[in-house]
Amino acid sequence: MSLPTPMASVSKLARRTSRQPSATTGRLMVLVGASFWGLSGTVAQILFASYHVRPGTLVAERLILAGGLLLMMEFIRGNARPVVEIWRESSARRDLIVFGMLGMLGVQLTYFLAIRHGNAATATLLQYLGPVVLIVYTSWRSWKIPTAPQMTATALAILGTALLVTNGTFTSLTVSRSGVVWGVSSAVALAFYTLFPRQLLKTYGASVVTGWGMLIGGMGASVYYHPWAHLESLMSLQVDLLTLFVVIFGTFFAFYLYMDSLRLISPAQASLLSCAEPLSAALVSIVWLHVHMGMVGVIGATCIIGAVVVLSLTK
Repeated sequence: MSLPTPMASVSKLARRTSRQPSATTGRLMVLVGASFWGLSGTVAQILFASYHVRPGTLVAERLILAGGLLLMMEFIRGNARPVVEIWRESSARRDLIVFGMLGMLGVQLTYFLAIRHGNAATATLLQYLGPVVLIVYTSWRSWKIPTAPQMTATALAILGTALLVTNGTFTSLTVSRSGVVWGVSSAVALAFYTLFPRQLLKTYGASVVTGWGMLIGGMGASVYYHPWAHLESLMSLQVDLLTLFVVIFGTFFAFYLYMDSLRLISPAQASLLSCAEPLSAALVSIVWLHVHMGMVGVIGATCIIGAVVVLSLTK
């Protein structure tokens, strides 16, 4: 039995190294996942406008199917224990139900209603006000003055929102009043969605909490919207394919790629790169759906994204 030559050892080491995912892979995963998120909003707009699918129906289908896939993936990966244990403690059960109904369902339904009454680009950008809502809330709760970067981000977000929804005229709105209200409501829901389940996430992990939250929120939406009563619309091949894209790519893969990227890059980098979501939603809406966004609107969108960038670069 001969010993391997140095060159053979180097070759084996190179092959092993090449197979290990890098930070570049992590960044690419975030960009792809965020782009799927943004694109799914545009696909939802097509379902609402062209096929008259109700936002609540799409939310119920999206959450139930994607939540089931996430939990199934945890079983496949051998993480079945936290999937079951989260229901054994009364406080965890209570928090999970609140998160699913108010957090997960709240942020999804308000976002899709903002798309239904406005457009995907504006709805996605308004939802990105969520971190600013968090700043205002935490500063109020702690009675602390926001830091300079936080105040800068808040000012950019407010200015950007004003420019985005008025196109600089300040006497009329570029989208319906309902679209603006639902978009801002989506930002508030996103802030709650981010802040409320912190203890659950620490104990049981993001995939388990999010998977159960999706299932609970989807079942809650089904009580009112009855997606099974609209099965005739799902028999259309176009509707089926578009709905599957929202569920598989715009929800399951988008979330999974984002969470898995955190093994390779820092949360700050992931948060910064996730700005690809509103950019992709805006670009696809302009090119595919011919949504008009004037120069003032573009400046407003840039201000909102800039606010997220400022927050991502600070603690």
